[in-house]
Amino acid sequence: MCVYNRPFDDQTQARIMIETQIFIMLMGMISGGRFDLVNSFALEYENSKNPNIENMLRISDFLGYSTEYISYDKGILDKSLEFEKCGLMGMDAVHIACAQKAKADFFITCDDNLIKKLGRIDNISIAYYNVIDFASREVFKI
Repeated sequence: MCVYNRPFDDQTQARIMIETQIFIMLMGMISGGRFDLVNSFALEYENSKNPNIENMLRISDFLGYSTEYISYDKGILDKSLEFEKCGLMGMDAVHIACAQKAKADFFITCDDNLIKKLGRIDNISIAYYNVIDFASREVFKI
């Protein structure tokens, strides 16, 4: 959810501004069919908790570009509990479990601590990036 919130964060900070521009570029690529976007019950839940209704509605619009939706099931709960035992926090564990359920090629975040924690887990079956690294490696192939 942090990536979707980037356009609403303090744009005077250079990193946030760059991540926002990359997010906008990626949304353009998604709407153009270059990448597919996966939505989930977890993203919808987190977005529903956004205290800023206007931002919540805009993020809902972004999520509307998804080509796949992951609904809750017990397998996701079980997998997220495994990830929690490995050090991931509740919703982070659920998001990763949803991404694995979708067989997503990539998991993209702005959360550096989450990236570090994912690096310490052996059974992550998808590539994970912060949004800047994703753009460098997967979009621009640097």
